[in-house]
Amino acid sequence: MATEHIKMPEVVPVVRYLADGARVTYPYDFPVFASEDIAVSLSGARRYSGFTVAGAGETEGGSVTFDAAPPAGETIVIERLLPIERMSDFIEGGDFSARALNTELDYLTAAIQQVARYQEGMIRYPDHENPGTLTLPDLMLRANKALGFDGEGNPVPVSLSGSMAAPDYTAGGAGAVTRTSVDKFGDLVSVRDFGAVGDGLSDDTLAIQQAMAAHDSVYVPAGTYLLSGTLTLTEGKSLLGAGQASILKGNAGAGAGYDLIEITGGYNTVSSLRLEGGGAGIRLNGRTGPCVQNTVNDVTVWGAGTGLLLDGYDDGAKPCYWNNFARVLIAQPSVNGVHLMRSGAGDTPNANRFHMVRVYSLGADISGHGFYVEEGSFNNSLIDCEANVKGATAQACFRMGAGSNKTLLINPYAESSNTVPNIRLDDGSRETSIFNLLSASDGAAIYDFSGGNYDAINAGYPDKNRLRRTSVTDLRAALMRFDTEYIDTAGTHDVDLSHSVHLVSAYNGAVTMALPPPGEAVGVSMTFKKTDNTANLVTITEQEDGSGPDGTDLFLGGENDYVTVLSNGAEWFITASNRMAGNTRYFDGSGTYDIDMAVDVYLLSSYGGAMTARLPPANAAQAVGRRITIKKVDTSSNVITVSEQGGSGPDQYAQPLSSQYEAITVVSNGGQWYIVSKF
Repeated sequence: MATEHIKMPEVVPVVRYLADGARVTYPYDFPVFASEDIAVSLSGARRYSGFTVAGAGETEGGSVTFDAAPPAGETIVIERLLPIERMSDFIEGGDFSARALNTELDYLTAAIQQVARYQEGMIRYPDHENPGTLTLPDLMLRANKALGFDGEGNPVPVSLSGSMAAPDYTAGGAGAVTRTSVDKFGDLVSVRDFGAVGDGLSDDTLAIQQAMAAHDSVYVPAGTYLLSGTLTLTEGKSLLGAGQASILKGNAGAGAGYDLIEITGGYNTVSSLRLEGGGAGIRLNGRTGPCVQNTVNDVTVWGAGTGLLLDGYDDGAKPCYWNNFARVLIAQPSVNGVHLMRSGAGDTPNANRFHMVRVYSLGADISGHGFYVEEGSFNNSLIDCEANVKGATAQACFRMGAGSNKTLLINPYAESSNTVPNIRLDDGSRETSIFNLLSASDGAAIYDFSGGNYDAINAGYPDKNRLRRTSVTDLRAALMRFDTEYIDTAGTHDVDLSHSVHLVSAYNGAVTMALPPPGEAVGVSMTFKKTDNTANLVTITEQEDGSGPDGTDLFLGGENDYVTVLSNGAEWFITASNRMAGNTRYFDGSGTYDIDMAVDVYLLSSYGGAMTARLPPANAAQAVGRRITIKKVDTSSNVITVSEQGGSGPDQYAQPLSSQYEAITVVSNGGQWYIVSKF
């Protein structure tokens, strides 16, 4: 049980253990005020969860219990770690509580113990020496120097010349092995190792080219490196910088006539650089090999003609496929931000991935587009990308050219002005998919010349969703709208697949609607309705050599006559119409004949003897709501009696048909059969 307040014994507030892989509870022998005062580390890594602390407020300490035993060999450090602060105060004139005073003194003592523990690991002058100067030399004097001691033992800067000649290097930590210093220094090759200066004045092109020719991975330290030619990455090369401080700059800006970086093969990486100027900031093409699996990330491109240019080039065996771009800013491009195209007879750039790529004019003129997929197929995807372009000069934020196919845009952000379209779809572009478009330009949300060859989900205006051919296994629709075409011109009209409902007026003369070949319209359903009251016919037939739905031409002659047809790929079938012929069954016999409800009209002959036409029960599933006509067609005096299975018959009586042509029409409401007419 805890005492009123803890005592602060003379103890170092830290304990260390070596885990054995089975033990989960480890004690500590110093007091803490709260469990939050305990800090736990495994092999030097601070842990904030996965354990519970017991014994807070106890003078003799407590224990730490892990949720799972730490792995064998891990060094466990448990220490008291307090914020060195005092947030409480005694109230002047108030009660002076011994408990409060004891707690304050305990906390101060614990803090002093913590500071004392830190000081134990410090380098310090021996007690018998009179300390010399404790101030380091000035920054400019000690930069790129080692710390040494002069004849009086005071710290002085020492040149590194010769001091780095240590024969070996060993990293700190378990498992480290000893390497030679020469081996260690070769881990990272810098362009400065080949004479690059990075002062923004010297031409560093040759030095960087030589570094990249000699090594697969080259580092560009902070600095501004002027380029008078293109840096080429062929196969498996990496050009890595220190972020925005590492600048590769074209001498003549966007009009230089050369690209800053050209990637001509596969598996290259360009990362953490700032590029300024150039005809293209980075151009990818298969000039020396397949241009595939290249990565460009954390790069900014300023003032280039085109920021990223992907070129299918001239050899289909060296395609520009499967390249990845992430966290790229293209600022102030003069032509296009991102451009996918083909300069020769090669394949189109396909299946390239752009994630969080931003094109931003920043008020500068741009003659082209933010993103322009002029040519490219098979899921070139733009995910979380932004095009913010100057409205006075740009053509579109995003544009899918005539050679684009299956381009995917997810969460695109488009912004401009002066009616610049957010997304433009050229004639010939195919199967573009657009999801969650933010349209901040005052131009068209989707400026479509493709003939509707795109899908949109939460994108476009005024309809935010547009689906083309789609398979749905289970659909609940609150409202359905059908694309409808109105036709009032006499003559023959070839029906295409752009509309499902056709309202046809033959007021100006007879009209023929020719269905497309059924093989081109598998699963398509179409409805035709005559809207005028003239005697001119509307004929439904087929194009080419087809004979019409259900094998014959169908004629709509009266106002509001209609037909709905469906293709199974081989022929057109009528599924609904007010012009369909009724179905009839003839039967000649005697005895009991059960009406099976398969047809609407039964023509019965009792010439051979009396007959009972027996209806099914009125509540039978096949009877409810059905209307049936039964007619006697023979000249004999044999009676046909209309009855009901398990019941007395229509209107509660068995109804006789005694003479030729006598007929009865009945209907079931599910409770009984009723006579509609009898004659």
